[in-house]
Amino acid sequence: MSKEIGITVKKNEDFSEWYTQVVIKAQLTDYAPVKGLIVLRPYGYSIWEYIKSSVDQKLKATGHENGFLPVLIPESLLSKETTHFAGFTPEVFWVTHSGDTEIGDRLALRPTSETLAYSMYSKWIKSWRDLPLKINFWNSALRAEIKSTKPFLRTSEFLWQEGHTVHSTKEEAEEEVAVILDIYRRTVEDELAIPVILGKKSEKEKFVGAVYTTTMESIMPDGKALQMGTSHFLGQNFSKPFDVKFLDKQNIETFAWQTSWGVSWRLIGALIMVHGDDKGLVLPPRVAPIQVIIVPIYSSQSDKDAVLKKASELNDILTKKCLRSHIDSRDEFTPGYKFNDWEMKGVPLRVEIGPRDLPKNKMVLVQRDSLKKSDLSFDNAEDEIVKILNEIQRSLFEKAKKILSDRIQNIIDLEQFKKEIENGMFLYSPWCGDQKCEEMIKESTGADIRVIPFDGKRSNAPCIVCKNPSKIDVIFAKGY
Repeated sequence: MSKEIGITVKKNEDFSEWYTQVVIKAQLTDYAPVKGLIVLRPYGYSIWEYIKSSVDQKLKATGHENGFLPVLIPESLLSKETTHFAGFTPEVFWVTHSGDTEIGDRLALRPTSETLAYSMYSKWIKSWRDLPLKINFWNSALRAEIKSTKPFLRTSEFLWQEGHTVHSTKEEAEEEVAVILDIYRRTVEDELAIPVILGKKSEKEKFVGAVYTTTMESIMPDGKALQMGTSHFLGQNFSKPFDVKFLDKQNIETFAWQTSWGVSWRLIGALIMVHGDDKGLVLPPRVAPIQVIIVPIYSSQSDKDAVLKKASELNDILTKKCLRSHIDSRDEFTPGYKFNDWEMKGVPLRVEIGPRDLPKNKMVLVQRDSLKKSDLSFDNAEDEIVKILNEIQRSLFEKAKKILSDRIQNIIDLEQFKKEIENGMFLYSPWCGDQKCEEMIKESTGADIRVIPFDGKRSNAPCIVCKNPSKIDVIFAKGY
């Protein structure tokens, strides 16, 4: 990667290198000494904090509570649900020693917490009065990634939240699955400004151990799909091996119904890819750590005092308006350097105040998404700035929506499918429901069934592979 200060490659010419430069040069992350691990720097972590806060508020508003689980899971516990654990075995990190002493039963560094959480739930739940139990855990998970690692998208340790709920009825559990997926959708679309397609995973692609998995998928500018979040209906597949049961109102012992769900810092990766440009990050105002950066411009001490005084007044006004603003008063850097620095970091709106602006009672605004420059009076500036930030948020979503719509294509011919999948597309194609046809597509093109859309209809065309009657149109794509 180039050591030059700015981004040295264009997004549409070398997408992978562009992405790597952005995450490093915008000071979001750095590489850790261990392959597959990254260090999250304060600016990157602050973006995660805003995403976390948004999801957390929505979860608590729907009756969920936060808990904590340890990172080590005994192998004997994992083996209770062999089908589920087999899906993670190749990715598990094992702890075998304490100092120089073998510990006996190996300990897994948490790839996911179903087995650990449900062993505890079986102790806590006795009666229908204990239900529903709805707990969310903000933690990290560890899965060995040694190939094709990429910050935020594919790392051996990642930040996420994982929710695990227990219910007395199948209907209540399935409603929970839908509620969570909608919370995720609103967070991603309304705040990250990224449109998604909602639906189910195929049997082949569903979460191991689930009855079914619901998902939200989006497409990145390079044409690869990214799974943005999942919500799983587990049925009684875990309650039976882990003995999660309760006495119902008729005093009959019954196995509970369960769900699990999660989103990770992969959302930050999506944010970078979808909105970023050749200058660096472009952050939607609702998740930007700094929404307005104020850059005072001066060359003499008298100018400096007057300009900083006006900048401070504006900063106070914006802060009272609950906007996240900051004054860049660093004297060791030129205004031009500061402009480029904050553009790299994606701050939605820049305010420039110089000595020539003060007599005119105005400031200069520069929007990060369009680089549009305009003058604004100090009178009622806060209201106009709020309007501009809202417009930036809306505009980013509309641009991302166009990327998605432009990359969706209906394909019913296999040869045409093979050509278009190389162009980076979401291919909406008829499928008979047979996993053999799904596997044939994967083997010949590298594409998976990313999502079976909720609003999908049964296709009149035959299956794109076997030409037998199709059951439904599904979306195929290559993914991260």
